[in-house]
Amino acid sequence: MSNKVRLFAITAVIGAFVLSMLGYTASNNSDYNNLDDYYTQELTWSTCYDNFECAELAVPIDYEKISTGTFQISVLRYAAQDPQNRIGSLVINPGGPGASGVDYAYNAEYIFDPELTDRFDIVGFDPRGVARSAPITCFNDAETDANYSSDSKPDNEAEFQSALAETKKFVEKCLNKNEHLTSFSTANAARDMDILREALGEEKLHYMGKSYGTYMGALYASLFPNNIGRMILGGARVLNIYNLEQTKTQAVGFDNALQAFIAECITQSSCPLPRDQKLATEKVLSLWQSAATNPLPVKNKDEKRTVSESLLVLGTASALYDSYEGWPELGQALKEAVAGYGDTYLELADMYSGRQEDGTFASNEFDSGAIIDCLDFGDDRSIRQLQRDSAAISAAAPVFGPYIALSGLTCKFLTTPPAVQVAKTKTNATIMIIGTTGDPATPYAWAKGLSRLLPNSQLLTYVGDGHTAQGRGNACIDDAVDAFYLTGKLPAKDLRCTE
Repeated sequence: MSNKVRLFAITAVIGAFVLSMLGYTASNNSDYNNLDDYYTQELTWSTCYDNFECAELAVPIDYEKISTGTFQISVLRYAAQDPQNRIGSLVINPGGPGASGVDYAYNAEYIFDPELTDRFDIVGFDPRGVARSAPITCFNDAETDANYSSDSKPDNEAEFQSALAETKKFVEKCLNKNEHLTSFSTANAARDMDILREALGEEKLHYMGKSYGTYMGALYASLFPNNIGRMILGGARVLNIYNLEQTKTQAVGFDNALQAFIAECITQSSCPLPRDQKLATEKVLSLWQSAATNPLPVKNKDEKRTVSESLLVLGTASALYDSYEGWPELGQALKEAVAGYGDTYLELADMYSGRQEDGTFASNEFDSGAIIDCLDFGDDRSIRQLQRDSAAISAAAPVFGPYIALSGLTCKFLTTPPAVQVAKTKTNATIMIIGTTGDPATPYAWAKGLSRLLPNSQLLTYVGDGHTAQGRGNACIDDAVDAFYLTGKLPAKDLRCTE
């Protein structure tokens, strides 16, 4: 698949714990004959993972044709620790598309302050097609592993034709292995979330969506504008813009984030890069390009892989998500690469992709993310137009652009229904939007664009680097989030929080 370095897998996952993944399939359940039947279901909770509760939510495969059948959606709840003062359920989504909300809720104690986990049930669900909820399956682990490592930057017509053939093969596998493949859109997942709200016994939806989770939340707001409770959308990916513009904007965001990292790195004596911004950038690119023909070895004797060009790009992107921990790791990775080996780069790439030590992947995010992207953002460009547009993306973002410029190629081999866009919608309650000025994956301009699409919203700005802002140690942001969920009180208008 040509979008191997798939930066649109924009996720704010904490990554501390990942649960075992058990897949559920579609069924024809006679208990659900119409949409009202789904809305009147009761969740059956059982104790799981020691201190949590698990349940399955039934949702219609096709909202236009209810008789098609039922998907079972995996749900996990961390119950309010102070039930006497419980406010309600807080549904959370970490991003993706393809990231597990169940895994994210399992980390509730690390994501939120105790004041919130005392007063709210923290609820996560795996959206349809993801992890345990009728998971989309295309590649096996070995194929996914090989794809992440393989060439992601076609440099000539022969390599482009190879990328086309590989992409077509991927989509054919998806079509052959999955029934109802065009039913896995985020719009349908947002509709599922309203059934979940009702099953949780909530009149309004309290929600936190980060990264791609903001898109799900914004679609929910468009579809159910009168069902909004206390909703926060952080790190917006939602603009109704052409795929060319989405890809270009994100590529520029990663280029800018790399320049911010380099600017800080070259002030430190431990930095392995030249003490000039332009020369330092060229050094990074030369390391990538060298690995195209001479992948970096690793010192770990138990590791048989080498570090390809694509894995260096992926590892760099992974580090740029987090300026606090990722930037120091990127400095170490570069120091090793200059010395001729790539252990830390490989660790960073594996952290991004979810690859485990045994070669398996913690989730189906590679498969589900590619398909859901196509369902959410249709692209009517021809293959040749997409190829021509890649030059414009590479010109705007000369570092990351060439590696993600063909990220829409998968969609050329998949026939999808018309995408549901986020309509300009005034909701019953004010939604808080949090944007980070130096966010590489979801540029700050997207947060401002989302605030225009949701006129009854308030934008809170984090002046800093990294992907998303809540839970990263900034008291100004975290206090505003806590106060909003606990009391409904919004922060001062146009508040800007700094590092």
